[in-house]
Amino acid sequence: MSDHRVDPQEGLSRREMLEVTAAALATPLLHLGPAAAPPTTPILQGAPKFFTGPEFALLDELSDLIIPTDAHSPGARVAGVATYIDFRLSESLDADEKVKWHSGLAAVDALSQELNGKAFMQGSPEQRVAVLTKLAAADHDPKTAAEHFFQQLKGWTVRAYYTSKVGIHADQEYKGNVYQRGEFAGYDAT
Repeated sequence: MSDHRVDPQEGLSRREMLEVTAAALATPLLHLGPAAAPPTTPILQGAPKFFTGPEFALLDELSDLIIPTDAHSPGARVAGVATYIDFRLSESLDADEKVKWHSGLAAVDALSQELNGKAFMQGSPEQRVAVLTKLAAADHDPKTAAEHFFQQLKGWTVRAYYTSKVGIHADQEYKGNVYQRGEFAGYDAT
């Protein structure tokens, strides 16, 4: 595009209009891919609907540690997993479920305090992973509130991620229904 500024009274020349139109049409065709730089803040429009701000930040970090960004996947943060969970809980009529999420996040913070002497979000990346590693070690036989919550958190994170557009299309590379080429006998139940 040309570098000179156009006076609003002058309008755009035909060439400038074509350049702007071409750029606008080409922008959606750019494919950034899953390794594109993810946003560093949670995807959330406005304030959380159910969680407090600090709880939402903790949930977002936990879910992103469970399904992190890597060469194949944009991760839970980009998929908006915390926003999904926040919305689902804000719409839930199950008061016990809501209490479990608030107390579960508090239990994770308490475990971090016990292991590292600081809240989860104040811990280093290594300390955060150590907390999750301890929680995951008890996955088959959870005993503490934090261990039980971790099972629930993991299940909701996976469900939210793999039902999101990011999880379906970027991670699983789902292309939609495709034509089966060649001979396809179908399913024989006999």
